[in-house]
Amino acid sequence: MNTLQITWALAAFTALILVLYTHIGWRKLREVYGMWFTREYWTDYNTVEFLSWAAKAVIIVPGLIFGLSIWWLYWFTLLTSATLVWASYRKLLPTLVAFNTIWIFISIMVLAQNLVK
Repeated sequence: MNTLQITWALAAFTALILVLYTHIGWRKLREVYGMWFTREYWTDYNTVEFLSWAAKAVIIVPGLIFGLSIWWLYWFTLLTSATLVWASYRKLLPTLVAFNTIWIFISIMVLAQNLVK
């Protein structure tokens, strides 16, 4: 990305987040983010969910923005997506189960590309 693209992206991100957060309510969002700092939030399910999203972000951000594919990180998405499907008995949201099932497939495909020669 060049400087103009980075500047444009950061400005658009900032504007969108300002509008969105203002519409929802800053106090309410502060309370939501504050849940990360309470012991009660970190149940087994929420911990698995956090690790799953973090693993996906570590793959998606370098891949989409910088064109870097760190294939061995797909071991983490495979593990966290599988555990999140298993742990989803707590919430049983179809989008959560389906999304992580797709990530299991993506992870296995990328691992196969790099391991099976």
